Amino acid sequence: MTITQSEGSRQTIGILLVEDHTVVRAALRMLIEKQPGMVVVGEAGNKAEAIPLAARELPEIILLDLCLGEESGMDLIPEFLAVSEESKIIILTGVHDPAEHQRAMRQGAMGVVHKETSAAMLIKAINRVNAGELWLDRNMTAKLVSRLRRDLETPKPVAADDAVSQLTPRELEVICLVGEGLKNKQIADRLSISEATVRHHLTSILKKLDVSDRLELLIYAYQNNLVSIKRENDGGKTQPLPLVQGPTLQ
Repeated sequence: MTITQSEGSRQTIGILLVEDHTVVRAALRMLIEKQPGMVVVGEAGNKAEAIPLAARELPEIILLDLCLGEESGMDLIPEFLAVSEESKIIILTGVHDPAEHQRAMRQGAMGVVHKETSAAMLIKAINRVNAGELWLDRNMTAKLVSRLRRDLETPKPVAADDAVSQLTPRELEVICLVGEGLKNKQIADRLSISEATVRHHLTSILKKLDVSDRLELLIYAYQNNLVSIKRENDGGKTQPLPLVQGPTLQ
């Protein structure tokens, strides 16, 4: 649900809270609704409440706990995206398991925030994800950047050249925009094409490059110089990737 403010063209970020602890939801609501340009459009403590709410309200952001009593928030991610395709999901969790965080991102989440993080950092994550960026916890960010650097140092297999040569100029453009962290609608707007066409291009790209999702596409793209990691001259440190924004990245 997008509510246009009366002054200016700024839009309010509608947020759905999915958390099984009532007290935690109340605290989150108080925090979020103190922020200009943000409103809680609904609260839910389980799947039965959450999915219909998402379908009705079409929130910009779904703040989702991975542990919902006897239910798993992980299982809800595809269902949320099925009923509210444009919603962006941020995982709010107390679980310190990079594998679980990566799994959530592969399912379609766009951010991971630990429950012990500061209120200011949570608000920053909401704004960044709403703008189309990914927000990763520091362990996952470090692992991804490390993997990208290792892959860049790995000799490119000959087969990769053949796969890349199958890409059309438009597909290469789409890959570059994925590398900037843009979602399908934003890519469609940038290229003046429909979202259906963007999805068609992405399906074709994943098939041609034999990768399963956007994270694997990102790694493949950096490894094969379809997009590049910028490096600082000072000490050869890797700068933040356009796709990845998190607490340790500026």
